[in-house]
Amino acid sequence: MHPCDFAPAYVRAIAPYQPGKPISELAREMGLREADIVKLASNENPLGVSPLARAAMAAALDQLALYPDGNGYELKRAIAARLGIDTAGIVLGNGSNDVLELVARAFLAPGTSAVYSRHAFAVYPLVTQATGATGIEAAALDFGHDLAAMRAAIRDDTRVVFIANPNNPTGTLLTAESLYAFLLTVPRQIVVVLDEAYGEFLDPDLQAPSVAWLAEFPNLILTRTFSKAYGLAGLRVGYALADAAVADLLNRVRQPFNVNSLALLAATAAIQDLEFIAASKRVNDAGMEQMLRGFQHLGLAFIPSFGNFICVKVGTEQRSAGAIFQALLRRGVIVRPVGNYGMPDYLRVSIGLADHNARFLSLLGDILSDSPERA
Repeated sequence: MHPCDFAPAYVRAIAPYQPGKPISELAREMGLREADIVKLASNENPLGVSPLARAAMAAALDQLALYPDGNGYELKRAIAARLGIDTAGIVLGNGSNDVLELVARAFLAPGTSAVYSRHAFAVYPLVTQATGATGIEAAALDFGHDLAAMRAAIRDDTRVVFIANPNNPTGTLLTAESLYAFLLTVPRQIVVVLDEAYGEFLDPDLQAPSVAWLAEFPNLILTRTFSKAYGLAGLRVGYALADAAVADLLNRVRQPFNVNSLALLAATAAIQDLEFIAASKRVNDAGMEQMLRGFQHLGLAFIPSFGNFICVKVGTEQRSAGAIFQALLRRGVIVRPVGNYGMPDYLRVSIGLADHNARFLSLLGDILSDSPERA
């Protein structure tokens, strides 16, 4: 017998998360120069790193022999000042994925269940399965969350409900009114995780007053990240906002020093870099318009998105989305297939700089006009 045979069956059954293909990997596979490759696969910030974050990291390089602040005091204080909350309700994570796993570890176990939507972030079922809990996938509505279906899916053994707003990978958005009405119906012993990883890309009038809801709903957890709008994806730092007692519970299952020193310093600086965030949103808004015009010119259907990415339908009876994905790779453009999200005819495309978006649209047009055999 092999020791793996004695691991829990629910762990052995996990299909690992597949990240976007790295530039270096494609360069090796296709014999391309890394400088010639455009990556529009992982919803990264095309402007790069916040200048304030870059300066903070550069000033701290001589301190890397020391352990980081395990409590993240300065970053928590900066988040609290920015959002007008108490630091007791903040939990830091190695990216927001880490925080999602903390929620699962704290509240899920064999014999319990979690509810999430079809076409929602793949990490929700992964962290649920890793605890031995049962995942319940509610039907989607127009590729987005159907809150009525999610409420109906809640069982007596349900302990967590996961909602992404805006949703990844589809970019759909729930209104603040519908979210608040949903929270009113959920039993208070059930944790509702509102994943707001892409909230910085929303216009102010579309942003839900979710932080204010924390005082009314002690079962609400908000998760956010510095990976997207703040340009710190490579450092892996995110956070949760929650009732102080819930935050204390999450911290009990959190690994010591789960956020490294550079990530703490960079995030503390980045959250104060309002000019960079505003510039990131302007670039994203312009790039989204560029993509929409391009898709309309090519006669392609797409899912209207409120994030920094968009799903476009490219698969047909004559040619699969997978074939088009591969054709783009051969031409040095990386996007994201989303067949694993139940969307086999779509590709998800991150919004990049104008010239990167233009290159993608031009190549996509060339591929679509080619014969299926030549794609």
